[in-house]
Amino acid sequence: MSNNSLSETLHQLMHTYTNLLLEGIRQQGVELSVTNIRTLKGVCYNPNSTALSISKHMQRDKAQITRALNDLLAAELILKTDNPLDGRSQLLQLTPKGEEVMTKLDAAEEWTRQQLTKDLSLVEIALFFRVSRTMIDNVGSSKTTDK
Repeated sequence: MSNNSLSETLHQLMHTYTNLLLEGIRQQGVELSVTNIRTLKGVCYNPNSTALSISKHMQRDKAQITRALNDLLAAELILKTDNPLDGRSQLLQLTPKGEEVMTKLDAAEEWTRQQLTKDLSLVEIALFFRVSRTMIDNVGSSKTTDK
């Protein structure tokens, strides 16, 4: 397989996944931007998260994350509480309404997974994960050795 063929296949897979996921999110009735969804997921999956920790994890500008967090606060999907370990920051957590949205996002992701893997065996899926993880790790390890 040539590099161009691999490149094109990966590019098509990425776009197919993104388009399917956006369709699943639309079907669930979630009307948030991609940045707001990623930020909400950051709050959900990272206990004791702060604006700074989410911006570092997402590798985004803190001002951009702050805008997304303000949107999520206004939509009553998250709330802020005082950080007992650092008075300069606030801890973020989901509200019950935010948990409902996360349930819908999880359903959209499951629907997307089912669409992509419906004709694959468990062995093929496991092989895909192994190969994908190796490719990701190859890039991660080259970044640390290049410095």
